Amino acid sequence: MKDKEKQSNLKEVALFFLRLGFTAFGGPAASLAIMHDEVVKRRKWMDDQHFLDLLGATNLIPGPNASEMCIHLGFLRAGWPGLILGGVCFILPAMLIVTVMAWAYLQYGATPQVEHILFTIKPVVIAIIAKALWLLGKQAVKDIWTGTSAVAVLILSLLGLNNIVLLVCAGILVMCVENLKRIRSTDSSFKALFPFIIPPVLGKTIQSFNLGTLFLTFLKIGSVLYGSGYVLLAFLRDDFVLRLGWLNDQQIIDAIAVGQVTPGPLLTSATFIGFILGGIPGAVLATIGIFLPSFILVAITNPFIPRMRKSPWLGALLDGVIAASMGLMAAVTLQLAKASLVDPNTVALALGAFWLVSATKVNTTWIIMGAALIGFGKFLLGV
Repeated sequence: MKDKEKQSNLKEVALFFLRLGFTAFGGPAASLAIMHDEVVKRRKWMDDQHFLDLLGATNLIPGPNASEMCIHLGFLRAGWPGLILGGVCFILPAMLIVTVMAWAYLQYGATPQVEHILFTIKPVVIAIIAKALWLLGKQAVKDIWTGTSAVAVLILSLLGLNNIVLLVCAGILVMCVENLKRIRSTDSSFKALFPFIIPPVLGKTIQSFNLGTLFLTFLKIGSVLYGSGYVLLAFLRDDFVLRLGWLNDQQIIDAIAVGQVTPGPLLTSATFIGFILGGIPGAVLATIGIFLPSFILVAITNPFIPRMRKSPWLGALLDGVIAASMGLMAAVTLQLAKASLVDPNTVALALGAFWLVSATKVNTTWIIMGAALIGFGKFLLGV
């Protein structure tokens, strides 16, 4: 790759992920849907199968899936500098916004209210996710077993079963079914590639605050965290309320709420906690601590993904995990839809957005920004 082309690709990576970081409301499912629309359909960086392989690989390691996808995509587009730039540019906007909100929280004792904007954004996000599910699902469901796995995971996830258990079980089931004839003569290239988990640290209770303990605690959480924001809530409460005694339950809930109402990764709840405990240095160290494992794990696993696809065993495992991921994504979409489509206006917004992403070439970012403007206008008019 020529120097001029490298610089062009790095600029493209930086601008795209910065924009995504400022506009990706709706959690990881929405971020992944927007990424798919941009890098597969519009920019042609890769095909659907390659995108799904990366998605399946991120589900096999701890950490935030959307952030890890940004790191993967940055690496594939612009090499090692792109790996760092893709992740940093996606995380940085949310970190800055959350820091401002944490400052307001300390100044005024409450988080700024943005419900009027989120009320109109959420139905649009549902439509974007639904469209991505349809496109990715057609690629992910390759046979009766992957289809059955996706449906089973959808149902079991809605019933409350652990997402990681469902992913692993679905992957193993599809791997075994598709390789029954190979069970006695396992491919010698079969290797255990996961989990890459850093051992937990800080075993004993510490009461006095210090930045080193803050950083190591978030490093531990980022190294072992699988699952949704509700799982993050459990980790934060266990460490910062019960073990260290630095925060109370309401502060933890407020941190999660700020992570949910801001664009970008939910794990920037760590930024909020870091700021209210240790100011700007605390916010920076907490953010680095919780996201650093993702950069390391992606750098380690990325070269193995093509090898996984070529192996009959690992390729089948990946197919099972991908199908299960679609089931989990569908479960999240149904849960979001139940909470977001609450009246004829929100249903109309969702249907209109679905038509836009399906029948036109309007960029999803502009659709989300348009919904935000509608919400803000309704707030100003008092309707």
